[in-house]
Amino acid sequence: MALKRGLSSVRVPSNRSSGSRLPIAILVFFSVLTPLVFFVGRGLCISDQNSIQSDFSKQNVDWRERLALQSIKNLFTKEVVDVVTTSTADLRPLNLDSFRKGNLSASWKVVGVETSVQDNAISKSNQKATDLKQETSQDKEGKFLHDDHSHDTPSKILRRQLRDNRREKRATELVKQDEKVTVKLENAAIERSKAVDSAVLGKYNLWRRENENVNSDSTVHLMRDQIIMAKVYVSIAKSKNKLDLQQELQIRLKEIQQALVESTADSGLPHSASEKIKEMGKVLSKAREQLFDCKLVTGKLRAMLQTSEEEVRRLKKQSMFLSQLAAKTIPYSIHCLSLRLTIQYYLLPQEKRKFPRSENLENPNFYHYALFSDNVLAASVVVNSTIMNAKDPSKHVFHLVTNKLNFGAMNMWFLLNPPGKATIHVENVDEFKWLNSSYSPVLRQLETASMKEYYFKADHPTVSGSSNMKYRNPKYLSMLNHLRFYLPQVYPKLDKILFLDDDIVVQKDLTGLWSVDLHGKVNGAVETCGQSFHRFDKYLNFSNHHISRNFDPNACGWAYGMNMFDLKVWKKNDITGIYHKWQNMNEDRALWKLGTLPPGLITFYGLTHPLEKSWHVLGLGYNPSVDKKEIEHAAVIHYNGNMKPWLDLAMTKYRPYWTKYVKYDHHYLRSCNLSE
Repeated sequence: MALKRGLSSVRVPSNRSSGSRLPIAILVFFSVLTPLVFFVGRGLCISDQNSIQSDFSKQNVDWRERLALQSIKNLFTKEVVDVVTTSTADLRPLNLDSFRKGNLSASWKVVGVETSVQDNAISKSNQKATDLKQETSQDKEGKFLHDDHSHDTPSKILRRQLRDNRREKRATELVKQDEKVTVKLENAAIERSKAVDSAVLGKYNLWRRENENVNSDSTVHLMRDQIIMAKVYVSIAKSKNKLDLQQELQIRLKEIQQALVESTADSGLPHSASEKIKEMGKVLSKAREQLFDCKLVTGKLRAMLQTSEEEVRRLKKQSMFLSQLAAKTIPYSIHCLSLRLTIQYYLLPQEKRKFPRSENLENPNFYHYALFSDNVLAASVVVNSTIMNAKDPSKHVFHLVTNKLNFGAMNMWFLLNPPGKATIHVENVDEFKWLNSSYSPVLRQLETASMKEYYFKADHPTVSGSSNMKYRNPKYLSMLNHLRFYLPQVYPKLDKILFLDDDIVVQKDLTGLWSVDLHGKVNGAVETCGQSFHRFDKYLNFSNHHISRNFDPNACGWAYGMNMFDLKVWKKNDITGIYHKWQNMNEDRALWKLGTLPPGLITFYGLTHPLEKSWHVLGLGYNPSVDKKEIEHAAVIHYNGNMKPWLDLAMTKYRPYWTKYVKYDHHYLRSCNLSE
């Protein structure tokens, strides 16, 4: 009862409190549950919409892919389509631009499908770069794929197979290329070694074996090699204070040098040469063991080479000087002839010093020749050859001009050896009173101090170009060389005249030259521009504005030696005045070097008529390859150059054309030892 009473006492107040708390609990429940229901419902709605959209897009994409695949299948084979499918995973979806540009995957190139577009669009270098780049990217991929291949798709398996096949094929190609290159290099090395063995080691190498040498003068070359090496080791021994070895080397060196004094071939060596070679070889071996230092020996050999080159240049310069001297000086035999004839001439009475037929000298109906020379023998050949080949010698007149020194000799020779029915006249250039320094610029220039220094103080360091002997030819000092620019003054009553040099030979009748139409030009000459070095820029200084402004550097040059001059047109155009103008401008030799051809090219520029080349063939004084047929068919052959036919250095094969007109049986020639 008490318990019931207590319970009842308790239940009464609880009923009251629950009645007050119930609205609060309901409010809390709905405030928590309502947002939760809202968000869950919204998420379900969104997921449903996304699934609907994805299903729609997937259906759309599948439809496009099927259409594209259907189009591709119509263009390519199934094998190509599989390759394209696997390639899109590596690079990107295949398109037409990438196909044109050659940006396909490397797997496209090794499947075996032949495409002309690929062959024409991709170069070898680009192909190699693409292969290397693709292999690098595939190597990186392989690191991730290598760990687990159990879940690979068929496309990945196919791509991996293609990649492996490509690597194998590329490796094979590279090996083949390396083998080909290696074989080529080996063959080239073998050929080079053979060439070295035959050209150097087999002939000149100090350490070669005797049985490998096929040179007939191998012993001489070996001894010279020993001399070179001995000199090297003597120098090294001296620097290292190896006095005993130095002395021994010097003794053997002297022995070898004595054996080679008069020997240039094995046949001329003394019998003791082989023993001396062995002794020298022993000493050289000893020196090599004690002194050989590659760097030191190389330096000594280089120094010896430089010394030898300097010696060669010195000897070459000396040889050039001697050849110029031999070419420009009168040989003793011709000088002897001139002296004997001069003495004989001045012993003659005055009445016997005159030539016959002097009335023909100014007759314009005859064929007149101008010949300016101080060489009696050369002048005689020109006259003799012209007369002997002339159809009517009585119509030919020779006007010879020489200097005071040879005036008597020239007169005496033609008095003793008259040219048949032809007319001849000899004059002294020093008696031309009108030809003086006030009238002629070249005479005035020859008297200047600078010109005298140029000729007579050639070794002076202030003289520019003094080392070139070509331009210090003594003939440039002679007025005979420049008299060709004064033909109307020398022969005022003549209309035409044929100028001849004294180093020519006439082989045919020349009267046809007087009937050649010069078309109003002054000079008829054979052109020499068959080679590029015979044009104006060879003779004139085109860096000077006076030259470059007035002349064409590619204008064709022509030859002095046989020139037909129309003296009437000469006077009309005042050719001598033009020559004086340019000669005055060239006082400091800035326009051309000394000589008569450069001022001739300038003076007769635009006034020269080219003659047929068969009239005048040049080069017999310097060119050993002049065609024999050209020589035989030429009317005039010219020994221009240093190798004049009256000199010992003349070319033997050309000399008979000149010697056939020399009277070697003449007692004056025999007394002066002039012979063929």
